Amino acid sequence: MPPVLKPDQSKRDGLAFLGLSLARKSDRGHPESVTHQIAFDLNDVIDRSYDYIQSTNDDGWLVGGGEPGPPKSYKLPAKDSAHVEIMRIGTYNPEWGGISEKEIIDTMKSGKILIPQIEVLPTGVVANADEPPELEIRFDMPYGPDFNNMTAELPPNWQLRFVHNQLFKHFYNPSRFCPGAFHSTIVRKAEFRSKNHMEAYFSMCDAVLKKWSLQGPRPLNAHPADNKSGIWLFTDRTKPTHFFPPNFLPPYDTDEKRKIILSYLTEEWDEETLSWKKAEYPEKDDGKKVVAAAEKPNFMNWCGNPIEALLGGAKPTAAAASK
Repeated sequence: MPPVLKPDQSKRDGLAFLGLSLARKSDRGHPESVTHQIAFDLNDVIDRSYDYIQSTNDDGWLVGGGEPGPPKSYKLPAKDSAHVEIMRIGTYNPEWGGISEKEIIDTMKSGKILIPQIEVLPTGVVANADEPPELEIRFDMPYGPDFNNMTAELPPNWQLRFVHNQLFKHFYNPSRFCPGAFHSTIVRKAEFRSKNHMEAYFSMCDAVLKKWSLQGPRPLNAHPADNKSGIWLFTDRTKPTHFFPPNFLPPYDTDEKRKIILSYLTEEWDEETLSWKKAEYPEKDDGKKVVAAAEKPNFMNWCGNPIEALLGGAKPTAAAASK
């Protein structure tokens, strides 16, 4: 069962959520796909030629333009639905444990939720714990923020937890949850041709991730001149219906803005206890975990209620080895 806030009051499951759209039209995908971002071509980490992967579920590739259908592919034709969930709403029916669509829209437009300029960086491609697994692009915070130096660079993907924690402190509907680490599912029920093929696939993905990391976090804009990388409301992953642009704009190194940001990064939601706890982050260099705001506890008060070459010599990546 998903870790919903109040299981006994969550009467009906649903797919509505707030999150990011990574959709991007491609001549290799479905002709009706739309472009919401040009920062990352997710075709770079999928295997349309099935060099590495033997089979998937009926949906095929969910990203990179989606599935084109015959004669290019013989999976279910579908538009690109690449996305990252930040908060699952469930349904728009409060009696079922959801939230009315009007309440969500009104709240997101009111300014009560601070939406920064969303700039993200893919940090991994992993196989989840399902059998056969889903393949996911992860958007983790690779290290924690500096709670002492107000001008220090913020870690990649800080905006996701910042928005997530605000949403969780504002909405208390019974069906509310977040489906695991921030990620975009690439494909479901991925069966690799062999262990070597699996290792080669993850090696290919590692090379792409390194290329992306050189560019750093990037905004999710549909056009180079845009400056509106924000949050989407989805009825389900195929139906983004409302866009909410940034209302909390850079720069983020002023004392006032940095205190607000850090106040929401001091905590994380514990899915087991369904309660808040102090956030733990890897350190930037050695990977040790540190407790957020250990030396700055006053930040807590701000929250309020807030392929052949690769096959020859590929070594297992962390993602492959964990499978």
